[in-house]
Amino acid sequence: EADLVDSGLRYDLTVPLSRYYANHANELSAPFKALQMGNVWRADRPQRGRFRQFMQCDIDILGEPSILAEIELILATTTLLGKLDFTNFTIRINNRKILKAMAAYCGFPEAEYDSVFIILDKMDKIGMDGVTAELLEAGYDRKSVDMCKELFETVTNDIAGVNYLKEKLGDCLEAGTAEDLETIISTADFKIAFDPTLVRGMSYYTGPIFEISMDEFGGSVGGGGRYDEMIGKFTGNDTCACGFSIGFERIVMLLLERDFKVPSSSKKKAYLIDKKATPELMKKVISQANEERKNGYKISINVMKKNKKFQKELLAKDGYEEIREFFAD
Repeated sequence: EADLVDSGLRYDLTVPLSRYYANHANELSAPFKALQMGNVWRADRPQRGRFRQFMQCDIDILGEPSILAEIELILATTTLLGKLDFTNFTIRINNRKILKAMAAYCGFPEAEYDSVFIILDKMDKIGMDGVTAELLEAGYDRKSVDMCKELFETVTNDIAGVNYLKEKLGDCLEAGTAEDLETIISTADFKIAFDPTLVRGMSYYTGPIFEISMDEFGGSVGGGGRYDEMIGKFTGNDTCACGFSIGFERIVMLLLERDFKVPSSSKKKAYLIDKKATPELMKKVISQANEERKNGYKISINVMKKNKKFQKELLAKDGYEEIREFFAD
């Protein structure tokens, strides 16, 4: 590497955020919700909507182990897109644990998972036949490749596809993975599709991963996922973390074609959910939050902490004028 470069520019905002959290965790609220915008640099080949220098708009939730983090990030991002008058987009979602379970089921060597995923990530460009050919050219066992092809040709892009893989992969798939993904998908009131071919290039992802496919752009305008092991590289103790990012230039490029008006500011409400909340209660709260957001409110949903009084004080300090509590039956 030293023969190629002697320095590098900031690649993304996730690693710097992780370093910041590792150094200041004791001073920050839990969970810590961050919003940041900043320029990053990639060695990409410039083309329409893709640049070597561009601005990322990130939202992250650190310290929340439940899928409430994924749901909140996806809802926040899609709510923003709705306010910008975008409707023809799809949230594609997968889970790195499902990808690893599929690789294990097919018999690929564990040490080769990332290499296999890099080839799978080309599915939308070269198709299943192209992926099959590349896997064979890379020297992977024909039986493993055929099993992989069969899985992708059989699974569907919906909750039924998630359940199919749950049954098919058996013990290869970590318990609760399929159920969590199903809950995330079922809470959405927008177009969301399970995409088992979604990989995302960052190897630091450990759980659910997602992207925004925009019809009028012809590609992705944002993405993210869970990265529970990154902060632990700096502290020695893993910390749950999840983030979603939108490409500023891609959104602005599309907005320039429209007569867009910036929405006015709105009031803020906070919902506190009992940590023992059932999926039914979670869906009810999410549905109610969506209705309030349509009426112009900013809603933050949080798992209720043991020290509820202190939690409410922090929310009030952040400008939340009304705080509601929801308890499991």
